[in-house]
Amino acid sequence: MTIDNKVLENLEKLSMLKIAEDKKEELSNQLTEILAFVENLKELDTTELDASFSTLAGGTPMREDIPNTNPQISKSIFAHAPNAEDNFFIVPKIIE
Repeated sequence: MTIDNKVLENLEKLSMLKIAEDKKEELSNQLTEILAFVENLKELDTTELDASFSTLAGGTPMREDIPNTNPQISKSIFAHAPNAEDNFFIVPKIIE
């Protein structure tokens, strides 16, 4: 699959990111290369692998889930958001 200007414009709209005109061709080429790499992965035979296969002995190590309650973190994040209100991100409707 090749990323053309139409696909790039859709990605730009959905991600709410502005891509500079001088960067669009480079980004399009990079995304096309990434998709080509992912297509290569489809050629791997994974029929013999277990769905829960892991390279770590014993699986993924667990850690205690301790929430971070530093209010400065969320204030900083929402301060840089293009549109936020009452600690929520405001996003455009994407399902019509």
